[in-house]
Amino acid sequence: MRPDTQNPVPAGEAPPATPTARTDADWTIGRLIAWTADYLKKRGADSPRLDAEVMLAHVLDYERVQLYTHYDDLVGEAARGRYRDLVKRRSEGAPVAYLVGRKEFYSLRFDVTPAVLIPRPETEYVVLGFLEAAKGLESPVAADVGTGSGCLAVSCARHHATVRFTAIDVSAEALAVARKNAERHGVGDRVEFLQGDLLGPVTDRPPFDVILSNPPYIPTGDLAGLEPGVRDYEPHLALDGGPEGLDLFERLAAQAIPLLKPGGRLILEIGAGQEEDVRALLSRHREFQILPTVRDLQGHPRVIQAARAV
Repeated sequence: MRPDTQNPVPAGEAPPATPTARTDADWTIGRLIAWTADYLKKRGADSPRLDAEVMLAHVLDYERVQLYTHYDDLVGEAARGRYRDLVKRRSEGAPVAYLVGRKEFYSLRFDVTPAVLIPRPETEYVVLGFLEAAKGLESPVAADVGTGSGCLAVSCARHHATVRFTAIDVSAEALAVARKNAERHGVGDRVEFLQGDLLGPVTDRPPFDVILSNPPYIPTGDLAGLEPGVRDYEPHLALDGGPEGLDLFERLAAQAIPLLKPGGRLILEIGAGQEEDVRALLSRHREFQILPTVRDLQGHPRVIQAARAV
């Protein structure tokens, strides 16, 4: 994940999400969204209207598009009360994904809790890397290290009909979330979940075609400076990459060598400014052939890949 992609909503006491100046008859879905978006915008929200819509859709048990097909419908007092609570918590910095318990990733809905990182769009480049690496492989076997919500393993399995994944996490709470997401998307029979540190639980397994990971990569000293929505809510276990942010890369690279088939692929998301360091780290292992860095549409490095020497 890249925590600098979300702007904070400064803390502060939220006024009622339905001002007393209006009567109950005034509070249509459209007016409630407009008022809340303006309120969150004034408090620095990066995407105030989207936040307002996602939270209201959650309260009303709607898909977001239904807000617009019911734009002039009135919102009752009970629903407004639940919505007011979410808006207050959002204004205090709580991420919307935790407030509503879900986040979209690779066009799939994933349940999330504070036990897992919130999936970010840039992590989708890891899925793209996997699909390219697995192209032409009939029944590949893959490992997802530090699976968290399971967004990587589940998305890859949904888009490759025959892959079998082993998804590993040190957190039992995270594995419970990931397992639920795999069942939701119909891939629970092709994703095995194991608790343990990095590749430790699979050291006695046959080698994999692909090992992928979005490891913790924030330098320990930078954690205190993260925006509050990340620093105060997301699990530090999934953020803290050690003094330079590279500890997990070093350990994972060494463990992956004997667990990759010849020609097998190691796919790693990286943090800002880490491209040269991670490429250099992998280059120290003669067993790896370092592949071109995957960049996003703005040219920012997102994913480092290496192939196991044949």
